Amino acid sequence: DVQLQASGGGLAQAGGSLRLSCTMSGDTFDEYVIGWFRQAPGKEREPVSSIRFNGGSKDYAESVKGRFTISRDKAKNSVYLQMSSLKPEDTAVYYCAAQYRGWVPRAAPAYDVWGQGTQVTVSS
Repeated sequence: DVQLQASGGGLAQAGGSLRLSCTMSGDTFDEYVIGWFRQAPGKEREPVSSIRFNGGSKDYAESVKGRFTISRDKAKNSVYLQMSSLKPEDTAVYYCAAQYRGWVPRAAPAYDVWGQGTQVTVSS
């Protein structure tokens, strides 16, 4: 059974940084696209960033370009989201998700497996 575990959320001040991690059990990331999504209270879930684990293609939402960086570590079977220059509007629950053998980075229904979410809170 493939499962994802997201971690690294917490409280940060505006302008600060956090790094989120996503690990997979039950399989390796090799055939997957890994995406980060977020959902703020009262809002719909939105795509943040995605990476094709093999090949390394990346996608970023306009709202996070230049501030967030997605990366992968094959040896650790992990994907990271480095978040810098955080803003209060980045406050949300962040989810990692895995899409098997595709490249539809911003479409939540295209993802097959979802992690449980990690809370990111940015204070002003």
